[in-house]
Amino acid sequence: MDTSPQDATMRAQELQRGWYGEPLGDLFRRLIGDLGLNQSRLAGVLGLSAPMLSQLMSGQRAKIGNPAVAQRLQALQELAGQVADGSLPSVQAAARMAEIRQSEGSSLLAPGHSTSSGERPPLARRVVREIQSLLRSVASAEEITQAADSLAPDHPQLAEFLRVYGAGRTDDAVSHFEAHQD
Repeated sequence: MDTSPQDATMRAQELQRGWYGEPLGDLFRRLIGDLGLNQSRLAGVLGLSAPMLSQLMSGQRAKIGNPAVAQRLQALQELAGQVADGSLPSVQAAARMAEIRQSEGSSLLAPGHSTSSGERPPLARRVVREIQSLLRSVASAEEITQAADSLAPDHPQLAEFLRVYGAGRTDDAVSHFEAHQD
């Protein structure tokens, strides 16, 4: 059964909505606006080629296959939130984007990582982001939720873990992590 390019694009965008919470075109456009970037600079910070970024934005490709790029995207989203709420000045955001671009993905979360202000991100947030990135690199939020639903009757705590870390918001996962630390 052949599908039109338009159907394929809609399917890719629907997959993106499940994996990333929204189509990547919307997400990338918001990052471009919030961080004062253009597409070429965003591609550079993420570690993608400009054509690959364009294909992801347009729905010609559905998924970011490189976990390090997915982690950089997550770091940029967090950075954009800090800029938007005024907790990080633009000058510091530019320096942080350079750090993100230089990172190898997991180094964003390594214990020795420092922010541009010299402070280390809280351990809970680093651990949570690492877990989220790993889970989201192997399955979509919808798939993780389905797995959680299957596990819930016999393994409710494991099901909760999958829902919170695999399909939930980072802040909720951080709260869960902190509540379950010994």
